[in-house]
Amino acid sequence: VQLQASGGGLVQPGGSLRLSCAAPERVFNTNTLFWYRQTPGNERELVASSSMGGNTYYGASVKGRFSISRDSADNKVYLQMNSLKPEDTAVYYCKVNLDGHDYWGQGTQVTVSS
Repeated sequence: VQLQASGGGLVQPGGSLRLSCAAPERVFNTNTLFWYRQTPGNERELVASSSMGGNTYYGASVKGRFSISRDSADNKVYLQMNSLKPEDTAVYYCKVNLDGHDYWGQGTQVTVSS
């Protein structure tokens, strides 16, 4: 299963970025999709998730600033990140779990700095 994450970059504090993750149609239509992030020396942190039933989850540190959405027209899950802070700097990964196995996208770097 191949997930393609993109959209990272350098942004100033208070700015916005939108990440996207493309998934195979059969995966997109039947599974919860996740966004994680990781900084050097730390474990991956769950940022947000979106289920097929429309349920969403947000980590406490991003709630109210980030928004996850799905687009069935192009089989992508998006992470809209607003009011970015330097502590949001990380590599962001999308993930899906199939039959108990985690599949990860390649990661996209987000750097929040002035």
